Amino acid sequence: MEPLVIVLAAALAVLIFALPRIRSRLLLSGAKHLSLGGHARIAKRLARLIPYYEFHGADFFNSDGAPDTTASEREAGFERLASLFRERNPHSIEMGKRLAETVPDFQFTNRYRVPFQYSRYVRERVQPGAFIKESRGMLLTEIDGNESYDLTGSYGVNLLGNEFYKDCIDAGIAKVKNLGPVLGPYHPLVEDNVRKLRAISGLDEVSFHMSGTEAVMQAVRLARYHTRRSHVVRFCGAYHGWWGGVQPGIGNSGNVGDVYTLKDMDERSLKVLRNRRDIACVLVNPLQALHPNGNAPADSMLVNSTRATSFDRTAYTEWLRKLRQVCDKCGIVLILDEVFVGFRIAYRGAQEYFGVSADMVTYGKTLGGGLPVGVVCGKRQFMKRFREDRPLDICFARGTFNSHPYVMAAMHEFLCRIGQPDMQQKLYENLDARWNTRAQLMNESLSTAELPVRVANFSTIFTVLYIQPSRYNWMLQFYLRAEGLTLSWVGTGRLIFSLDYTDQDFALVIERFVRAGQRMQEDRWWWHDPSITNRSISRQVLKEMVKSRFGDHSTRNAKTESDPARTRTS
Repeated sequence: MEPLVIVLAAALAVLIFALPRIRSRLLLSGAKHLSLGGHARIAKRLARLIPYYEFHGADFFNSDGAPDTTASEREAGFERLASLFRERNPHSIEMGKRLAETVPDFQFTNRYRVPFQYSRYVRERVQPGAFIKESRGMLLTEIDGNESYDLTGSYGVNLLGNEFYKDCIDAGIAKVKNLGPVLGPYHPLVEDNVRKLRAISGLDEVSFHMSGTEAVMQAVRLARYHTRRSHVVRFCGAYHGWWGGVQPGIGNSGNVGDVYTLKDMDERSLKVLRNRRDIACVLVNPLQALHPNGNAPADSMLVNSTRATSFDRTAYTEWLRKLRQVCDKCGIVLILDEVFVGFRIAYRGAQEYFGVSADMVTYGKTLGGGLPVGVVCGKRQFMKRFREDRPLDICFARGTFNSHPYVMAAMHEFLCRIGQPDMQQKLYENLDARWNTRAQLMNESLSTAELPVRVANFSTIFTVLYIQPSRYNWMLQFYLRAEGLTLSWVGTGRLIFSLDYTDQDFALVIERFVRAGQRMQEDRWWWHDPSITNRSISRQVLKEMVKSRFGDHSTRNAKTESDPARTRTS
């Protein structure tokens, strides 16, 4: 019996040792979102398995099973759009062809404006202008002379209007022109910038960088350095730049093993924070309040009409307060990534808007007064890059263009102007009410026109939603462009308005938006059969992928004379 007792005792010891780890692993699994966004490794593996296939000819216009007459109407409308853009944008089209051969960023954004199955057919035929030579207020002028309303917001930079940033840049450069681009020493303006940023953030120290991504990188590095812990928590769908594990899953070829992606607004995530001892920091992008646990919406992923948002300020405030309490108790650094929403929702940003204080805050975009910038503000105990008692134990971070005089000067102009009490009152008083009313007016107009489109908003940030199942919602971006509304490459996923939009300007945007929807509806892109649901569309797309990957060889590799690489599905 003695050997058996020894074996049982050993097994019991192993079990006792393993139980905490098993429990910790189960808690972590329970806190992950069920979508692919919550499972980075699985998403990356699946991405490698998705085959390329595409629609062209008749297949392009009836991939949803529409009747031939409907497909013909769609094709006629598509050709009218293509002809319109060819007539309007000859110089832009020629310049685009040249850049497409040499600029990878241009290649990428051009390719991923729509779902990949339709991409080549669209970009070969429908080419709206991509080159802007001038701005005037909220109007943009393309190189071919066409004017349009700016709904891009310069990816979040343009909060106060293009004219404001032109003035900041000009006035800023005038302040430092005698110094020029001398790098290394600080221009005296830096001291005032630091004073203002400390007051805004409520934090002790300030670090300057050249982009929002770089600022987040440094904040995370410092959190790891000072806590001596390895892992970062981010929430499903949140964007924190394109570096390392904070951009897990599809699009990231790096290691994601040191990042936990957990459910936003979920008690199980808080349990993970309470029970693990390897978490250095929690990253929060307040923009996720608009679409918790969802990726940033883009038309490239708009295969049906399941895009959704659910902004609830009260609920998200309560979530952040709980998160703050847990981080305090567990010694975890809470980092608010305000690169996008900083100064957009309140003067002191998300800390003021949601009433929650952070250990570190990252800023970028609009703070540079129109020039590239990244900033980290933090508590003193987290910002130091060395240890007093360990002279070689350092957290090195320097950059050639950090604190560039022109950037510091444009930032100084921005901070001086937005810091004026009358300016703050003008910008932020009744801000949410004003933009919620505008979103409501837009939805009423869309409903009156009987269009299957609505909008949702978080302050000045809008997302277009689709209330009828369809495979062709992504076409709306081109009808909007035809009506003189300029969108970024993510299309209708995100419309970003500047605060210089008046009620009259916004009314014109609504008018153009509705007209674009009506023309798209007239061209029958929103034809609908009652049997078509979002689920049935998803199943159809899955069948197409399976057929393309495992179908007969002739189907997978069918070619056309115009492009030997082109394939199609039946």
